[in-house]
Amino acid sequence: MQNIEQHIEHTLLKQDAIKEELKKLFEEAKKYNFKGVCVNPCNVKFAKEELKNSDVKIVTVVGFPLGANVSDVKAFETKLAIQDGADEIDMVINVSALKDCDYELVKSDIKKVKAACGTHTLKVILETDLLTKEEIKKACEICVEANADFVKTSTGFVKNGIGAKTEDVELMYKTVAPHGLKVKASGGIRDKEKAIQMLQAGAERLGTSSGVAIVS
Repeated sequence: MQNIEQHIEHTLLKQDAIKEELKKLFEEAKKYNFKGVCVNPCNVKFAKEELKNSDVKIVTVVGFPLGANVSDVKAFETKLAIQDGADEIDMVINVSALKDCDYELVKSDIKKVKAACGTHTLKVILETDLLTKEEIKKACEICVEANADFVKTSTGFVKNGIGAKTEDVELMYKTVAPHGLKVKASGGIRDKEKAIQMLQAGAERLGTSSGVAIVS
């Protein structure tokens, strides 16, 4: 598969990440021509400075990792991240509301963040490890209604979670692709074989901290 690096968002979201590790992430993103880097909101300004004069997109997370913030907080966080230099926003869905079948809350939550995004790309993290197949499909349908740009599998923070599964990515792709949305697979993508499986299943982007291993 050609240009696999242009599907990769080189990711460092661990809570104890230090500047030295982030610098390494940014240098690798430039060296290997990755599509983007994904960092926590407090590191967006640093990423913007380090990646100036490059084509690497800066992606950050909102309502992360639980998705349990109220919508106004997620929207405010989004606006600040964009002011700081974020190109794309990955928000976590309100998983509890989805499981309670409070679909209007789930939709309004996404729509508020989408409004705060303006023209910037919004990816919605479903946290597939916590959902049934029916819930994954329903969440995807809500994302279509809320005008999101991507649906994404996982935060990578669920205890004992598997992360991206081929069958989930296929289901997400079949549900959203006819409406023009794309899929980001993340969580547990650590080698080239798994990366290619995800792309073949319909993923457009891959969120991984193993980007260098995958392209090497």
